Amino acid sequence: MSLPKPCPLYPTYDELLSFDILSYTELNEFLSAGEGWYKQHWQWGQDFLLYIGRNKSEHTYTRFRNEVEKFLLWIFLFKKIPLDEFRKKEILEYADFCWKPPVSWVALSNADRFVFRNGNFQVNKNWLPFRLQIPKSHKVDTPDKKKYKPSQQTLTATFTAVNAFYKHLINEEICFGNPVPIAKKDCRYFIADAQVKEVRRLSEAQWQYVLETAESLAEQDHYYERSLFVIAALKTLFLRISELSERKDWSPTMGHFWQDEHQNWWLKIFGKGRKLRDVTVPTQFIDYLKRYRSFRALPALPFSGDNTALVEKVRGQGGMTARHLSRLVQEVFDKAYEKMRHEQGDDQARKLKEASTHWLRHTGASMEIERGRALKDVSEDLGHASMGTTDSIYVQSENKKRADSGKTRTVD
Repeated sequence: MSLPKPCPLYPTYDELLSFDILSYTELNEFLSAGEGWYKQHWQWGQDFLLYIGRNKSEHTYTRFRNEVEKFLLWIFLFKKIPLDEFRKKEILEYADFCWKPPVSWVALSNADRFVFRNGNFQVNKNWLPFRLQIPKSHKVDTPDKKKYKPSQQTLTATFTAVNAFYKHLINEEICFGNPVPIAKKDCRYFIADAQVKEVRRLSEAQWQYVLETAESLAEQDHYYERSLFVIAALKTLFLRISELSERKDWSPTMGHFWQDEHQNWWLKIFGKGRKLRDVTVPTQFIDYLKRYRSFRALPALPFSGDNTALVEKVRGQGGMTARHLSRLVQEVFDKAYEKMRHEQGDDQARKLKEASTHWLRHTGASMEIERGRALKDVSEDLGHASMGTTDSIYVQSENKKRADSGKTRTVD
């Protein structure tokens, strides 16, 4: 018996805002071919995702869309009973499905859900609900989709999104109970984790290779001045890549650097959860700021009302997207890896091949905590809602001390 083929249910947030089902012929046929409540459930999902897109970030919309979409597809194509009739048992069955989805539902790369052709949004045949992620350091010619297993983080994201969906339906008086929290407690795939986490950060030596590589590239070709500034900002100011990027609801500008009455420099950031925060700017970073502004033929320091983009596009006006910024950083990571591998060996350089832009934020915060800066101050610069989140970085730093002390144990 052939397995049912999944159909993407929801486009991007902007496309959902102006959604017309008649422009999505295949989706309309998919929903119409099912039970009468399929379209009703789809509408519930649409209302929830529009709420998320309006009140949260675009990233949160994408994350929740992926999970709600998978949940509804499982309901339509496998369970075939309305979600308002679900109990703990059904949620645990869905967890089983997510733990081992059909191989034909697993992709090896991201793909757009719909492509616009001939006046209609057509289903992209390359799109699938699940994705097998291959670590950057692993080179595999033919990845085995049967080896797909969700991480603990992925499982948590699944339960979080479905739980939020149910809460929304309860608020709308569509459902009168939420089976997700009870099911999560009994889900056999969640592991009580007391192990030492792999630290997603660079060592002191690896960071120096990254910084020296960026500086060397900028000295040889001024095109890389932008890359140097971005890397220094992400590590030193503990920024997420999205906080440097141009977004629909925020455009980072040079004017967001400001100086208080005590001559201290700050950078105003529009961060996660649509929250503004001011990040302390260390004195040493000012030299990198001046260098980058000099490259752009700007005055040495920003001024109030300076509306020039914080990180300008290579071509055109405005700031760079998060994707473009990530490419700049990744190019430097790759070159730093090759240099360190040649000089220090692959074991010392390996993490540079795995690193993402977010590692720079963790690296900067970890180094600050290790040098003795107050946890509360680091937490506020990071923009963490709770010091408990920052404390996890502190615990990682303490684990480093624990490992160092453990090396002196003897066998005899």
